[in-house]
Formats: sequence, structure tokens, C-alpha cells
Amino acid sequence: MLGLTLLLSYLAGSIPTSIIVGKILRGIDIRDYGSGNAGGTNTFRVLGWKAGLFVSAVDVFKGFAATSWLAQLSFGTSVLPEDALRIITGFAAVAGHIWTVFAGFRGGKGVGTAAGMLLALYPLALLVCLFIFLCVFLISRIVSLASISAAISLPVILSIFRYVVNRPVDDILYYFSFFAAVLIVFTHRTNIRRLINGTENSFKKKIL
Repeated sequence: MLGLTLLLSYLAGSIPTSIIVGKILRGIDIRDYGSGNAGGTNTFRVLGWKAGLFVSAVDVFKGFAATSWLAQLSFGTSVLPEDALRIITGFAAVAGHIWTVFAGFRGGKGVGTAAGMLLALYPLALLVCLFIFLCVFLISRIVSLASISAAISLPVILSIFRYVVNRPVDDILYYFSFFAAVLIVFTHRTNIRRLINGTENSFKKKIL
């Protein structure tokens, strides 16, 4: 049952929302425009805020649904604790979003789907990450920098919750947060190169 749960979570995460919306609205592959990424941010740039908001919401929902609902398919049938099951099914959805089987394994950066996963696992941590994201974005107007900053902040936030304010943080989630931060930084490696070169896309100017 665990294998089926992970497969369903991966397939749910693999739904290429931005590519589907791009085909429906303009008959284009969104990866051929803007930053070339199949995610919510590039949808905002290429197709406008309504399409971008829809794509971002669906991407978040994919992570939330896998973590909250699909994980329950394996409850009682696996030796793993429920928190571990939620994390690995959520991660399967994130992996599906990044490496979607429906579009040549070229998907998005995984931020929205990971946010949906965190919403299901620890909403307070997500709120703090979202606050950091907004602060960095409003200052820089660069989504990738805001996303990287929020991802890196997650293990720091959970460390503060766990060791400073003594809020309960599950061991598995705590250690997974470090891996999640590294993964998001990895998916943004081309953005990091552009940030260093000063050529990263910014919402200060019109991309298309």
C-alpha cells in the first residue's frame, strides 16, 4: 500500500498545472517563455496574475492533498509512524512537481508544492516562512531570492521553535527541513547564477 500511496502522490504532484493552463489559454508551452520554468511565478509573468494565482493555488493544493489525504491510505498498513508517512508522501508530490512524468521530467521549482506540504505539517512555520518571503520580495522584487530565503529559513525557524520557545517539533520534520532547504536551493541553482551575475528576472520590469 505504501508503494501505491507514493505513486499516487507523485502523480498528483506531477500534474503540470502551468503547462496545461498555458496550452488552454494561449496554445503555448510556458517553458518556452519568460524564465522557462513551469511554475506559478513564470505563469504570472507570461499569462498574467489570474492565471498565475490559479496555478500557484493548485500547486500548493497538490502538496497539501498528498500530505493530508493521500498519506492516510497507508495509515495502519505501514510500520512507519504517521508523521513519517505524511512527510514522504508530501515529498513524493514535491518530486513529482519538480520532475513531472507528464512533461519530460521538466517541471517547476517545487516551492508551491512544498508550501502545501508544510501547510499540512506545520502551518505556523509556513506563516513565518511566508512572512520572510514577502519581506524579501517587497525589498528585492525578485521571487527566486525570496523563495530561497524562505526555504533556508525553515530549519532555522523550526530550530527556534524547538530549542528556544520549546514548541513541539517532530524529529522527522525537523531533520527533513534541512533536506527540503537544500532541495529548494538546488532547484534554484540557475537562478543563483543569475543573481550572482546580476541578470536575474525581477518584477521591477516587464519580462514579456
